[in-house]
Amino acid sequence: MHRPQLFAALFVLALAFAAPAASPPAQAQPAARAYAPENLWTLTTAEQTRVISLEYSEQSGGRRIASDQLRFYLDQIRLSHWTFSRVRQDIAQSLAGNVTPSPGNGTIRCESNDNRTRTCQTPWQAGSRLVRQLSDSRCSEGQTWYSGRGQVTVAGGCRGEFAAGIGNGVSREVRCESTDQRYRECAAGGSGKVSLRRQLSDTRCIRDSTWGTRGNMIWVNRGCRGVFLVASDWGGGYSVSCSSTSNRPQSCAWNGLFGRPYLQRQLSSSPCREGSSWWYTNGRIWVQQGCRGLFGTR
Repeated sequence: MHRPQLFAALFVLALAFAAPAASPPAQAQPAARAYAPENLWTLTTAEQTRVISLEYSEQSGGRRIASDQLRFYLDQIRLSHWTFSRVRQDIAQSLAGNVTPSPGNGTIRCESNDNRTRTCQTPWQAGSRLVRQLSDSRCSEGQTWYSGRGQVTVAGGCRGEFAAGIGNGVSREVRCESTDQRYRECAAGGSGKVSLRRQLSDTRCIRDSTWGTRGNMIWVNRGCRGVFLVASDWGGGYSVSCSSTSNRPQSCAWNGLFGRPYLQRQLSSSPCREGSSWWYTNGRIWVQQGCRGLFGTR
């Protein structure tokens, strides 16, 4: 080997030994899941919102939680100290469309998510009544929720808590239709309380407006067509509790079949005065200024 070639070979070899060894490629670190302690009430509202939203997104495949459902969970954490496991379980049941029993008060929850129609089986065989609306979308019987024997059907975004209907005896269905917008009466088949079970017409069936009762007759008018439930042996003792927390206005569903509600017992230190801190309108009891009360029939 000639001298210039020898020098060139030695120079290349020296560079090879002097070059630092290449570092192995860094391994990608798995994304850490958000930390969620069981006692969610120790977190700030912003942190609670982040945890709940993330859990809902993970369970639903990336969907965003509805604002009213998020507020429901925040209220349950604040008022009832729901744990993270309880919230996670409730989200799973809600997404699966399962009936969610509410412990101790004999109610179930049925939800129309994404405005889809959903039917929930009830542990009772009689009809059902709405005891609490959970959604921003209105829950209106005969329009966005329907009661059947052993089941409740919700639609149009209605999400609510339901309890057994007040009828605990024999019930029967009566179909009554106003054709050509004309007034019509149908025999109820005996005495008993009447409720709209299923609306059959595009025209809204509104109690005391397009349908009602007169003696043992059901009347319909202005295009209302529906299936009505006539229940006998109706149980007494119907009552609804309604609370204004943090002095904020709150409304609670009242079954108009029982007539007008009355304050049976005040549960708060703040006074409950009709027309001031509580009132009744359009099937709902409204409370404010810290009034908490038990409302029932006389």
